[in-house]
Amino acid sequence: MIKRTLLAVLGLLLLLVAGVAANTWRQGSRQLDVPPAAALAVDEKAVAEKLAGAVRFRTIASHDDPNASADEFRKLHAFLRERFPRVHQQLKLEVVGGYSLLYTWTGTDPKAPPVLLMAHQDVVPVSPGTEDKWQAPPFAGAIQGGFVWGRGAWDDKSRVIAQLEAVEMLLANGFQPRQGIYLAFGHDEEISGLRGALAIVKHLQQRQVRLEFVLDEGSVITEGIIPGITRPVALIGLAEKGYASVALKSSGTPGHSSMPPVGGTSAIGQLAAALHRLDTEQRPAALKGVGREMFETLAPEFAGFQRVALSNLWLFEPVVRRQLEKAHSTNALLRTTTALTIVNAGNKDNVLPGQAEAVVNFRLLPGDTTAGMVEHVRSKAGPDVQVTLLPGAGNPSRISRTDTPAFQALARTLRSQFPGIVVSPSLVLTGTDSHHYEPVADHIYRFAPVRVKSDDLSRLHGINERISTANLAELVRFYHQLLRNLNAQPT
Repeated sequence: MIKRTLLAVLGLLLLLVAGVAANTWRQGSRQLDVPPAAALAVDEKAVAEKLAGAVRFRTIASHDDPNASADEFRKLHAFLRERFPRVHQQLKLEVVGGYSLLYTWTGTDPKAPPVLLMAHQDVVPVSPGTEDKWQAPPFAGAIQGGFVWGRGAWDDKSRVIAQLEAVEMLLANGFQPRQGIYLAFGHDEEISGLRGALAIVKHLQQRQVRLEFVLDEGSVITEGIIPGITRPVALIGLAEKGYASVALKSSGTPGHSSMPPVGGTSAIGQLAAALHRLDTEQRPAALKGVGREMFETLAPEFAGFQRVALSNLWLFEPVVRRQLEKAHSTNALLRTTTALTIVNAGNKDNVLPGQAEAVVNFRLLPGDTTAGMVEHVRSKAGPDVQVTLLPGAGNPSRISRTDTPAFQALARTLRSQFPGIVVSPSLVLTGTDSHHYEPVADHIYRFAPVRVKSDDLSRLHGINERISTANLAELVRFYHQLLRNLNAQPT
């Protein structure tokens, strides 16, 4: 009896192993087989000088004053008119919302839905006291060691310049798009895009424009960042997480610190307990939606057990999920994250404060909502802590699809421009202003072919922001080829 049972168990294990092996083998690469594109000659030095010139304008948007950098934006606009004469002669330019730019390139087929390429002119300020830590002054627009240095060199003036350069080159060669092309350059993306992107969307709605897709910033080409994949990986964002900051306030009886209340009922004690529960009892992790689609797409590109596990999530999902939760970047793909960001209480060491306040920031996974997050906070904070949703909150964006001609055009362009690159859908963990375009666009994709290594991540909004001149030329080639590929698509 025991022998038969052991044989039966062994047989089941062999069947399981065989099934896992067969399933792994069946799931071959999802990458498109695309021949390399013919090399496009780009004047790398000239394009780098254009970006360097754009970096020198301190186009910093302000929450409080919509005209805070008005002169700088106007100078940038004049610079663009000078450096891209064909674009400004042959495309229609409208200034929207004060300082945002909307270029219209009419297509030959009025029935073909147009597409819109986005970028933004504004930049974040430089943190006070860090200026001397930059290799080159942040607004000098220096070109050194094969890089353009400065605030906005990566985020996001590189794409403004690359898109305009690509269109300038196409116009020089007599190219005419089949479908209409819009270039939309907002001026306040770093403070949510309410004056720029939203104003452009309302402008398009008035003209009853319906876009096939929007392409904005978001994800990038990672190099050596995904363990187990040595090739560059182009992550195309299908959606972005939502945003919610919640204020917590607790009250207590003020008094002398020599006679504190017992049982953690002080203002600070109540708030600390609430924050501890929020920090340790976060929203559950799940390998679903865009995150799951990403890992299933990447699975065949791994080797060894990583490929086996990701190809058989029906069996290994708990193991994979626990592993992904250990790294902050992959953990953020699995759950709505909780970040304790601000705490204020007390002003003297021997006085019990009568009030304690904190702010907790959440990045919402698609499927979660701001209303649901507020209820989650209330359930953890308890009845003695006041909970308020702060302005600026927004639900996660809509999820765009991968089975569309638009996504396939992006993938084809990438595979032809960067031979051997792995293309995968992804979830954008930060926010962009592209979500404003949901009312007028069928799909929104968030990607720019900026090459990023691990040590580059801190440069975004940080010190020594830069982009290589070679990569900048690649951006030009990408947008140039994408527009050509779109023109070749059937309606």
